[in-house]
Amino acid sequence: MNGNKRTERESKKLYEDKIISLGKVTKVTKGGRNFRFSATVAVGDRKGKVGIGTGKSKEIPVAVSKAIKEAEKNIVHVDLVDGRTISHEVIGVCGAAKVLVRPAKEGRGIIAGGASRIVLELAGVKDVVSKSLGSNTQINTAKATIKALESQRNVAHIAALRGKTVEEVLK
Repeated sequence: MNGNKRTERESKKLYEDKIISLGKVTKVTKGGRNFRFSATVAVGDRKGKVGIGTGKSKEIPVAVSKAIKEAEKNIVHVDLVDGRTISHEVIGVCGAAKVLVRPAKEGRGIIAGGASRIVLELAGVKDVVSKSLGSNTQINTAKATIKALESQRNVAHIAALRGKTVEEVLK
């Protein structure tokens, strides 16, 4: 316990994180150029929880840690069918980025590119097909993917909306 605070804190890490994008931002002033870094990070537990966040700082590690903290605050729950895919086709939009996410058969894997792939992996989705339409901005594509995953409805939700039981809806 004495002197091992760092290992105690690191062992409590609940979410896995991946960097979506790192950017160098330059502000030109009278005195010269000021450099800063922006980081976009996705975090997830591969069991249906995922979130993204952005952070900015003069140093890359600080920007990444800020992004991780923000991403952990923005965690959303994703309903998975059989723990591997989504229930139906969904579309998510953020800005000019539009992402189409479709369920896939078992063993197909994650067929997606860029930021969508990272978000889907960290959410725990194993079989899915994703297509990025419109803008290919990393941040907006990641946000659109999360909005798509959030917008899916499960059978229990649809049954409650219709005032029926789950068995009646599945017929």
